[in-house]
Amino acid sequence: MTTPVAPDTAPHCHAEGKLCMPEDARKRAARRLSIARGHLDSIVKMLDDPNVYCVDVLRQIKAVQGALSGAGDVVLRGHLEAHVATAGQRGDTLEMVEEVMEALRYR
Repeated sequence: MTTPVAPDTAPHCHAEGKLCMPEDARKRAARRLSIARGHLDSIVKMLDDPNVYCVDVLRQIKAVQGALSGAGDVVLRGHLEAHVATAGQRGDTLEMVEEVMEALRYR
């Protein structure tokens, strides 16, 4: 479980003036995406085999989807805890809500 970032310690990307993704969330999401990549590579190799069983491929596809979903959950939680929860103090609540709503449209 991640700990919310205090408003005065929320990471900022100074070059662009935007908030940065919390380091813990970045590392955890990268790990889940690495797992997804491994499953995806496995699927590609399986499809080279003319004797591959359809259900085995489907299971691997579900594993990739699960890993991607998990990565999305990690990123969303990090954003909510580090940025949305502190938006009122920064004065950008409406912008934060709109960003999340737009991002979730594609989820």
